[in-house]
Amino acid sequence: MSAAPLTEAELEQLKAQFEAKAEEVKVLPKAPSNEVKLQLYGLFKQSKVGNNTTPKPGMLDFKGKAMWEAWTAQKDKEPAKAMDEYIKLVEKLQEEAKAEAAE
Repeated sequence: MSAAPLTEAELEQLKAQFEAKAEEVKVLPKAPSNEVKLQLYGLFKQSKVGNNTTPKPGMLDFKGKAMWEAWTAQKDKEPAKAMDEYIKLVEKLQEEAKAEAAE
């Protein structure tokens, strides 16, 4: 993605592509690892909500804490950049799935 701000049309196109990839990731032939799922979650939340301002879950809520940390790791990332990274990560997963299917 270029450093220049996106035009309204470019931002709308990015949002549409992001929404499409958010649906496509649900039907990957092989589920991504938990690490990748958390990365996707963090990028998704940063894209949709922005910085995480929720309280950190308790120490015994391992899943909630991991999700909170994944989102917080994306702190201060512009939503458009988070969307772009999310799209690229889903495309990488799709390419890996195609390569595995071709073997």
